Amino acid sequence: MKIIFIILFAGILLKSCKNVNSNKEEHNHQETMEVDAEKNKKKVLSPHTSAMAMVGDAHIHIDYSSPGVRGRIIFGGLLAYDQVWQSGAHMTTWIETNKNLQIKGKTLPAGKYGFFTIPSKDEWTVIFNSNWEQHGKDEYDEKDDVIRFKVKPNFSEEIKEHLEYKVSKVDNAEGKISLSWEKVSIDFNFKVEQ
Repeated sequence: MKIIFIILFAGILLKSCKNVNSNKEEHNHQETMEVDAEKNKKKVLSPHTSAMAMVGDAHIHIDYSSPGVRGRIIFGGLLAYDQVWQSGAHMTTWIETNKNLQIKGKTLPAGKYGFFTIPSKDEWTVIFNSNWEQHGKDEYDEKDDVIRFKVKPNFSEEIKEHLEYKVSKVDNAEGKISLSWEKVSIDFNFKVEQ
């Protein structure tokens, strides 16, 4: 009877040790897979981001992907002058307002718009286009422009590594939208229609 008991006990002990080793191997395999997954994750070169603000009763929201300079010449290099640009990376940058806005004497009705620009050395064209959901500028069509106006670019000696939009409140009836990237920035004011 003692021999049967010893054999049974040894069998249970052996099976228990195998389970522990199996669990360790499974755990180690999972840790290895997690480490490999981390290594394989690509660094996002143009992170998706947004800028927004309340100006009086108006909620202004800008949604865009923010490309980096990464040592390149952007304006007049990567982005040719006098060509339509989706003013961000990947999908078209869009701007949404819940109130009508007055910009440079023109009315932008409440809604969501594709935001395009045409960079130039001395003057940029700013475009609000009704087709806000498109990849880049692939489907851009001038006939869908809601308003267009010109702005003068500002230049800096310091490099702004990633494209950045800002919506700033001037007062309860007026705000400012700005875009900065590389050594160039543009901005324009808007008034909230009451």
